[in-house]
Amino acid sequence: METVSTNRSHGGTQGVYTHQSTATGTAMTFSVFVPDHAPEAKLPVLWYLSGLTCTHANVTEKGEFRAACAEHGIIFIAPDTSPRGDDLPDDEAYDFGKGAGFYVDAVQAPWSVNYRMRTYIEQELPALVAEHFPVDMARQGITGHSMGGHGALTIGLRNPDRFRSVSAFSPIVSPLNCPWGEKALGGYLGPDKAAWRAYDACALIEDGARLPDLLVDQGDADSFLHEQLKTGLLVMACRKAGIPATIRMQPGYDHSYYFISTFMADHIGWHAARLKA
Repeated sequence: METVSTNRSHGGTQGVYTHQSTATGTAMTFSVFVPDHAPEAKLPVLWYLSGLTCTHANVTEKGEFRAACAEHGIIFIAPDTSPRGDDLPDDEAYDFGKGAGFYVDAVQAPWSVNYRMRTYIEQELPALVAEHFPVDMARQGITGHSMGGHGALTIGLRNPDRFRSVSAFSPIVSPLNCPWGEKALGGYLGPDKAAWRAYDACALIEDGARLPDLLVDQGDADSFLHEQLKTGLLVMACRKAGIPATIRMQPGYDHSYYFISTFMADHIGWHAARLKA
């Protein structure tokens, strides 16, 4: 692991780091904010997964999370959305290929060699973080935005023993039922939609996956709400499964980081209550 930069902020250290990933076969970049803490202390950790076209930098620079993380003593980790590099397969559109990894392990050529973000997020990066940072891996939460909200929900549902808390901003709740998901999952996983269900929050819930509770914020002025995000499907899935879910429609808010930064402190406080319980 190499340090790209460190900066003092809100009584803690904001760092950016790179390493060579065995999962993706590429160099990967991620950011970590570590609040000041007592020597030898281990802190709870909140993972943040970004959306389409984003890198670690979007939330690191615009997410406004550091003050709340410092207040609650939570480490905040933001990985990239997909592998990067000139020699990697890509697509001309913004919603597939680089910047659009969808947090899946691809099985279709040519994507299967490098696009293995599920393994990277669920296995490789946590092991690296545990080695280099003062994290208490028994106290993990996960959140994310849009495509990253899809990632947070599906990873949380597949790993309920690992994550004490799961939330999302404007998540893609059912890739099986939206154009973004059909393109991405079809391209990475192939035409058999049964294989897609492990990457669809509503399908996972329908198939028996559960969370103790859930927090989701969605702007009602989001231009992607009705065609791509389909928040109502998650409301119905949670209601049918008996999952206590706080799913809030926020009047006038769109899909941008102006929206995310407005409610970021709420989410961090919500996670803190569960990570410290």
